[in-house]
Amino acid sequence: MNIFEVKTEKKRCLPLLLLGDEQEDMIDRYLNRGTMYALDDGGVKAVCVVTDEGDGALELKNLAVSPECQRRGYGRRLVRFLEETYRGRYARLLAGTGDSPLTLPFYEACGFVRSHVVPNFFTDHYDHPIWEGGHQLVDMIYLTKAL
Repeated sequence: MNIFEVKTEKKRCLPLLLLGDEQEDMIDRYLNRGTMYALDDGGVKAVCVVTDEGDGALELKNLAVSPECQRRGYGRRLVRFLEETYRGRYARLLAGTGDSPLTLPFYEACGFVRSHVVPNFFTDHYDHPIWEGGHQLVDMIYLTKAL
């Protein structure tokens, strides 16, 4: 297993990125200013993008694992990689997600705790309803983890 930074042609991973954020113009808001990593294990299985949000905060903007590779520890491995890579450089790692029964437990199992809520984020910023795990996403739930 190898994790490497994707420095050029980040959009070649768009199919994976769209699993983590299903509207391309929203991805475009952070992709070029962010640092992107890919996890290769006999092919790229997962990607993530982090951005410097200032004041010691690094934000995990996108974390996506190929559907056929989910629940094999790839997402958790990327989170651990970010912790190891950025510890001492940032005070905390943030992750924003919807109020989803699929993603919130994952982040909490990785040691994140709920921080704050941005009301109506998904309904205000996306051009269509976002559904996950049978639940429409409305508010952005932010979680934080000390580095």
